[in-house]
Amino acid sequence: MNTTGTIDRPLTHDPKKQAPMKPSTSEPAGSAIPDVTTTGANASRQNRTREMQLIPEALARAHMRERMQEAERERQARRLAVARRMQRRAERASMRARRALAIAVMQ
Repeated sequence: MNTTGTIDRPLTHDPKKQAPMKPSTSEPAGSAIPDVTTTGANASRQNRTREMQLIPEALARAHMRERMQEAERERQARRLAVARRMQRRAERASMRARRALAIAVMQ
């Protein structure tokens, strides 16, 4: 059974294996746009698809880098807040110790 494909259901989806389109007899010769040579197009198309396949990977990598930087900034801010809290606590303890020493000296 040798069945040819139709436009809606081609025999194969690979353009290289499909039959070339024949010019229509209803159009005058030379009215259509001339065929473009595709000698370098295959290489660029292959390269483009490879690049396009890598775009989501690059986006994910950039997104993760951004999230890591944001997390590091949050950690630094938390460490700074804890350090300030500890400094205030130490200053209060120092003031209590000074007061206690002053009271002890006065008596």
